[in-house]
Amino acid sequence: MVSGSGNPHLALWIAATGLSHGEIARRIAAVAKARGHRQIAPDATRIRRWIDGEKPRPPVPVLLAEVLSEAIGQPLTPGDLGLTGTGVVLDSIQLPLLTEAAAQALAGWTQMDLFMNRRDTLKLALGAPLILAAERMLGGTARALNHETKGFDADTVSALEEVTAFFSKADASKGGGLYRSAIVAQLAEVARRIQDGVPPSLRVRVFAATADLAALAGWVSHDCGRYPQAQRYWSYGTYAAGEAGQPDRGVEIVTRMSHQMIYLGHPEDALGLLRVAARKAKLPATKALVASQTGRVHAALGEERLAEQYLSRADELLADGLGDDVPTWVRYFDAAEHAGARAVSARDLAGLDRGSRVASVHFEDALRLRRPGFERVKVMDRVGLAAALFDEGEVERGAAAAHQALDDAARIDSALVVSRLNTLLDAARPYETAEAEDVRTRARDLAAARPTTIAA
Repeated sequence: MVSGSGNPHLALWIAATGLSHGEIARRIAAVAKARGHRQIAPDATRIRRWIDGEKPRPPVPVLLAEVLSEAIGQPLTPGDLGLTGTGVVLDSIQLPLLTEAAAQALAGWTQMDLFMNRRDTLKLALGAPLILAAERMLGGTARALNHETKGFDADTVSALEEVTAFFSKADASKGGGLYRSAIVAQLAEVARRIQDGVPPSLRVRVFAATADLAALAGWVSHDCGRYPQAQRYWSYGTYAAGEAGQPDRGVEIVTRMSHQMIYLGHPEDALGLLRVAARKAKLPATKALVASQTGRVHAALGEERLAEQYLSRADELLADGLGDDVPTWVRYFDAAEHAGARAVSARDLAGLDRGSRVASVHFEDALRLRRPGFERVKVMDRVGLAAALFDEGEVERGAAAAHQALDDAARIDSALVVSRLNTLLDAARPYETAEAEDVRTRARDLAAARPTTIAA
């Protein structure tokens, strides 16, 4: 195991080549000579100094990346080797396509999350860095080193699968606020074990379970207002899905990243992520999910025709059936979830004086179709329904729906629910009746009682 000091990324890539330090030095000198840099002639000692943290001067980083790329059989940049300021660092959403180095980055993120107790330690990625990272993770091929020490056996993998299933069920039922630290700590332990080595016979199961856990860690972090942390865990989840040979699992995680971009008011970035996801989606379920989400983004942008085009495409895929072997991680996407997407789309379009069908009808459809166990999203639907009824001038019905929603919302710890409460407050604000004021008072009090879900 390479120590955490020095340049672990370079150390791991050099180890992956199987070449001695002397041979790497010889190859660098040969390439340098061919490029006209006759003064560049490192030795094995110099290679060791680079691994220990010394930064070679240009053009050596480029030459070293060329030598290692040829030896590995995949393109590497100086950044992948930890040799430039734009390389793989903890505050980047990029991950190196090497199993152990990626796990090191994940471990660093979890440590910063759990022990530094600062929400601004990691920065939210937006624009091209976000889109390019998603594209790289969905299309990359990782390389692993061989270790005599193994971090997993069949029993530990089963335990990981079971605890992830437990946390997933608890999150859907109660919200992620109570469980987030435990989920992140579990992910930190998984990162440590991956660095110890994954037996080839368990590789698919380990990384499939890790993708599920990282996706969940991202979701509960998002649901607690920890948006940059959510991005990092989702990026690792996408990467892990690729290691498990499950690209559609990565596609599903990228749709979560797009959801966050919509939520934070960056719909163009959401569309960029969904375009990447659409190119990679193969399963009917993930194709339908991407179409539904894409329609929802176009509605947020006020693009009614495009919104309906994509939402109708999701309708068609759902009507055709998603198959009998829909993976567990995407089974939540069904007619109810799509009805929810149509509901918020109708709400957004109505707010922009576009669209024809009232949002309340779609929220009612979603509530009627929801299966047991998805209590948080049911609460969000109920709050959405109440807000839609107020928007549509149905004050008495809106107040009745709001009180039912607020009773249920009191049992959920979720920033997403608080966001819907703010939508309800806005919808009830124009009405000066006693019942509307009662709704506003209850909604304000409940939102104020959720300090752990407010982003810094």
